[in-house]
Amino acid sequence: MTHSSLPGYLGPLFAVFLFVLGLCVGSFLNVVIARVPLDQSIVRPRSRCPRCGHVLAWYENIPLLSWLALRARCRGCAAPISVRYPLVELLTGLLYFACLRRFGWTYELVPALVLVSLLVPLAFIDLDHWILPLSMTVSGMLAGLVLSLPLGMEAFRDALIGAAVGFLSFRLMEYVGWRVFRREALGAGDKYLVAMLGAFLTWRALLGVLLFASMQGAVVGILMLLLTGRAGPRAEGAQEEPEGKLPPLTMTWEFMRPGLPLWKRLLLVPLCILVQPIPDAPLDEAGEEEEWVPERTSIPFGPWLALAGLELLLLGPWLSRVLPADIAMMLGGLP
Repeated sequence: MTHSSLPGYLGPLFAVFLFVLGLCVGSFLNVVIARVPLDQSIVRPRSRCPRCGHVLAWYENIPLLSWLALRARCRGCAAPISVRYPLVELLTGLLYFACLRRFGWTYELVPALVLVSLLVPLAFIDLDHWILPLSMTVSGMLAGLVLSLPLGMEAFRDALIGAAVGFLSFRLMEYVGWRVFRREALGAGDKYLVAMLGAFLTWRALLGVLLFASMQGAVVGILMLLLTGRAGPRAEGAQEEPEGKLPPLTMTWEFMRPGLPLWKRLLLVPLCILVQPIPDAPLDEAGEEEEWVPERTSIPFGPWLALAGLELLLLGPWLSRVLPADIAMMLGGLP
C-alpha cells in the first residue's frame, strides 16, 4: 500500500500516528542508551531518577510533555533532567516522519524504521562511552538481512554482500592502521556498525557512507581545531618516542601460539583473522596496555557513520539529483 492509495483524511492521521510512535520509541531508546553500556536490563527496574531513586509514574514518562510539565526537574528531588531525553524523543519522531516521507506506506518503510531505531542509540552510546555494543550491531546486521528477504533474493544477496564487504573492509583498515600507527587507529566496533549499514543499505551505499562520514568528521575536526586548538586525543604527560624509534608491535595471532596441533591451528586462522582483538596500544614494561581516556575534544567515528547512513537512507534520491552524475555513479547511484 502506497501513501497515495490511502484515503485523503487517513494520510495525515497515520503520519501523526507514526510521529507519536517515534516519540514513544525515542523514550525507550533513552533507556537503551543509559543501560545497555552498563550491561543492565532494559526492562527492569522501571525508569527512575538516578539521583534520588524516585520511580517515575506513567504521567511522568510521557514523551516531551512530561519533561515540559516537570520543567526539566525531578518531582522527587528537583534534580535537573537532561535536555537529551526530549531531544532523543523528538529526533526519533522526526526521523520516523522523514522515513514516511521517503518511502511512503510501503514495505521499505519497515526496515527504514528499524535502522533508525538502531542508529540513534548507537550514535549516543558511542559518544558517551566510545563503544558500539555487539548485542546491537550484530543483531542489527541480522535484522537487516532478514528484512531484505521479502524484497526478493536479489535484495538479500545485495544485503549479504553489503554486510560482508563492510565488515571485511573495516577489519582490514583496522589492522593496517594498527600496523602503521603502532596503536589502535580504528574503533573495534566500527566494522560491525558498517556491516549493519551494509545489510540495510546494501553494498552500493558503503562508499558513500565512508565518504560522507569522513568528510563531515573532518569538517567538525577543523572547526574544533580552530575554536579550541585541539581536534583529537592528547595523552597527558606522554613522552614522544625518540626519533627513528617506534614502539614494538605487541600482537600475536592465536593460531601462531607454539604447541598447537595442526588441525586446531588451521581452525583458528579464519577466526583470528576475522575477530581477534587488536591491542589498543603497545604494552608497557609491566606487560599491560596503557589506558587511553578520550579528551573533551575527541569524537568517535561511530556517530559519523550513523549520520552518513541516515543521510543516504533519507536523502538518496535528492542527492542523486543534486550531485554530478559521475559522483552519484561512483557512490553506487545512491539508494
